[in-house]
Amino acid sequence: MNYKKTTLKNGLRILTIPVKGTQTATVMLMVGVGSRFESEKQAGLSHFIEHMLFKGTEKRPTAQSISEELDAIGGEFNAFTSKDKTAYYAKVDSRHISKALDVVSDIFLNSKIEQAEIDRERGPILQELSMYEDEPRRSVGYEFEKMLYTDQSMGRSIVGYKKTISEFKRQEFLSYMKKHYNASQTVICVAGKFDEKKIVAQIRSCFEKFQTGAKVVMRKVVEKQTSPQVHIKFKKTDQTHLVLGNRAYWQNHKDRYVLALLSIILGGNMSSRLFIKIRERQGLAYFVHTSVDTYQDCGYIATQAGVEHKKVEQTVAAIIEEYRKIASEKVDVKELQKAKDYVKGRAVMGLEASDDVAMFYIDQEMHGEKILSPKDVFDRVDAVTVDDVLRVAADVFQNKKLNLAIVGPHKNSKNLMTLMKI
Repeated sequence: MNYKKTTLKNGLRILTIPVKGTQTATVMLMVGVGSRFESEKQAGLSHFIEHMLFKGTEKRPTAQSISEELDAIGGEFNAFTSKDKTAYYAKVDSRHISKALDVVSDIFLNSKIEQAEIDRERGPILQELSMYEDEPRRSVGYEFEKMLYTDQSMGRSIVGYKKTISEFKRQEFLSYMKKHYNASQTVICVAGKFDEKKIVAQIRSCFEKFQTGAKVVMRKVVEKQTSPQVHIKFKKTDQTHLVLGNRAYWQNHKDRYVLALLSIILGGNMSSRLFIKIRERQGLAYFVHTSVDTYQDCGYIATQAGVEHKKVEQTVAAIIEEYRKIASEKVDVKELQKAKDYVKGRAVMGLEASDDVAMFYIDQEMHGEKILSPKDVFDRVDAVTVDDVLRVAADVFQNKKLNLAIVGPHKNSKNLMTLMKI
């Protein structure tokens, strides 16, 4: 799977990836700004802008006219905002690729951002915020990051606060977009079945006059943790939700593939150590999963589970026991190979879809990485040894990096603090 990169004079980057055997094509547009770039008063603005870009342009004056045009060709379209990027995309039958690009580029470049629509959209966004707060399985992840990055933009909810959402004015949207939505911070990726020369010419025509601008320097995360931490959000729930994990590596770290395999061995699938121990043997949880989250300058590995209120301490102790074991004993060669095969197998299945291919390549470009092919990634995965896993586990699973966040009807952290030792 080969890709081609084209850079326009204004700095906008275009990635084109032809995919054999597919009849679909995906247009994905990503800009390098998200919630971590916001000030306290701007909390939630990146996400609000994402919503507003579907509310109408001069050519397509309403949200309905935008959705009807893509629905009429059976297309899938959506957007998302994260801590450090915002993306807009459409996936269509490859015969309609030009239409998909026209719609995505139009909403990105020509959205009206009308005050009346801003006022109307506050309601759905406030309901979205309330929905997340009512979902402890989701909100516990936010509580975990809030604990890791206290008093920093990285520790804020992407959706923002009720106060800021309720007060945004049109000029704040326009000023923020003028600062962040520029060619140097934007990547367009087209993946699937398409005519490369034709699609690049169409992108050039749409974006050659797109505003230039300097890349905004983000404020780096400050990490000063020296001892284990426990954070509890009291909430009357039927189940206690917890995230237990350690500070780890950033996106481009040399050991990121080792860390990924480590997470699979611990709790990445239904035959992993923690799934077997927590669910199958001890019957503590229906859901238990270990994963890695990484950003440009920070990251962590953590295990999440939902358990009976009275089983929290037992669950925490069981997870820490597995952290301790993997940081002190080499994993079996066969166990490591199983994790490698799992990672590669999941990747191969995912990369059969044009939208997943687009995300695979655009993410690397946005992170400033050397773009690797799937084979390049697999080679790096295969190169990981049992010694690497032990070395990284010993580095990551230290008391001074250990953190526990809980959402449930609990108020006292004293007993939990006594368990926080690897």
